[in-house]
Amino acid sequence: QVQLVESGGGLVQAGGSLRLSCAASGSIVSINTMGWYRQASGKQRELVAGITPSGTITYTDSVNGRFTISRDNGKNTVYLRINSLKPEDTGVYYCSAVYSSRRYLAWGQGTHVTVST
Repeated sequence: QVQLVESGGGLVQAGGSLRLSCAASGSIVSINTMGWYRQASGKQRELVAGITPSGTITYTDSVNGRFTISRDNGKNTVYLRINSLKPEDTGVYYCSAVYSSRRYLAWGQGTHVTVST
């Protein structure tokens, strides 16, 4: 199994920046794509960015240009840098990992991001 622990969330003013971290443990050699999702209050969880082991990256259109996902395979950690934060970025950010030949999907517990005006 894979365990994921996110950190780095908090209360930030609009226009500020945050870097979220997600540390993986457990069956890390079997991890394939890792990603970040966010869930605003009353809304469905949505994928915002994903990164493969080789570094191929995808972003959802609404965050492209402000969000940067990166991965340190040596530290088993994936990061999400968010610049120019907007109030609509408020929500719980979850880390995910597809592992074991893409048969399973692990989730972290989530980290809260609140953007104030």
